[in-house]
Amino acid sequence: MATVIRLKRLGMLKKAFYRIVVTDLRTARNGRPKEEIGFYDPCTNPATVKVNKERAQYWLGVGAQPSTTVKSILKKQGVK
Repeated sequence: MATVIRLKRLGMLKKAFYRIVVTDLRTARNGRPKEEIGFYDPCTNPATVKVNKERAQYWLGVGAQPSTTVKSILKKQGVK
């Protein structure tokens, strides 16, 4: 099974925030994740981002594929 790192949407209408989660590729967007490794809130100025870098590096090392958005977030946070 392919593992991906993607965003899980939470919050109210027009006030969304996201959790960065590790999940199976076939799981629904807001389905149960394997692990939550951070969060992203684009509504604040500047956007609030917090990522557990150790866990993100672990999952990337195991072969998890990040989504396009998560890839740019991780790059800005210095995770590689």
